[in-house]
Amino acid sequence: MYFSSFFSYTFLTAYTPGPNNIMAMTNGSRDGFKRSIPFLLGIFSGFIIVMTACATFTSLLYEFIPKLRPVMVWLGAAYILWLAWTIWTDKKSKKKSRRTETNSFLSGMLLQFVNVKIILYGITAMSSYILPNYHGALMIQLFALLLSLIGTSGCICWAFFGAAFEKLFNKYRKQLNIVMALLLVYCAISLLL
Repeated sequence: MYFSSFFSYTFLTAYTPGPNNIMAMTNGSRDGFKRSIPFLLGIFSGFIIVMTACATFTSLLYEFIPKLRPVMVWLGAAYILWLAWTIWTDKKSKKKSRRTETNSFLSGMLLQFVNVKIILYGITAMSSYILPNYHGALMIQLFALLLSLIGTSGCICWAFFGAAFEKLFNKYRKQLNIVMALLLVYCAISLLL
């Protein structure tokens, strides 16, 4: 396996904007890094499940992708648009004692099942880099874990960035929410095109 190509692909995919990273940054800036940890753990848990499914069913998915892709795309786009709406309509809370609706373990985990970017990330990594070179179940599962760790590391960086600039983001909350919501709308539209 060409490890330089594999790591270039995985890190570029993990650190470029997408629904996970945009939500992680938004939650980090709105609720702080510590309060975003359940969301990030949800992302990691969902990542492991999706990467394991990609590893296990890549050959089957190739057969069924033409049938499943439109459903996955529409579900993913609808969920991403819902996330955009919740960010767009977010009001500054005077109370910071509770986590926001989109900053929960369940929200982070569910996002993975409709996030076409990470599903394609898993399928591409497995079919192009891993499965042609490794066949043992343990090795495949270790690569699924590695892909999950790399993907989640991107979200952690984005959440940390959001938390680090919390004061700046709070000052420009409305403008930031508009930009983040529009980026999520862009993600949803790009799925449909």
